[in-house]
Amino acid sequence: MSADGNWNVTINTPMGVQTLAVSITTAGDSFTGTANGQMGTQEISGKVDGDTLTWSTNITNPMPMQLDFQAKVEGDSMSGNVKLGMFGNAPLSGQRA
Repeated sequence: MSADGNWNVTINTPMGVQTLAVSITTAGDSFTGTANGQMGTQEISGKVDGDTLTWSTNITNPMPMQLDFQAKVEGDSMSGNVKLGMFGNAPLSGQRA
C-alpha cells in the first residue's frame, strides 16, 4: 500500500459535504502532509498501520472540536470514517488526484 501522493477527499458531515485536497508523504509507520479545504490549509501527521492511516486535527469553525480520521487505502481509493467530536461519525471517501 502506498498512500503517497495527492488525494481528493470527501467527508459527508451533518453540516453538509466537505471536500479536502490532501497531500501525503509516508515514512515507515508515520506520515506527514497537508489538508486544504474550505477552512484553509492545515499540516497533518499521523500513523500508518498496513493499509490504514490515522490522524487527528483540531478545528475552530463552526466550533472548536477535534476530528479523528481513519482511512483505509486500496489502490487509488480510500475509505474510512471521521469522528466529529460529540457529533458522532461521518463517512470519508477519497480518490487519488
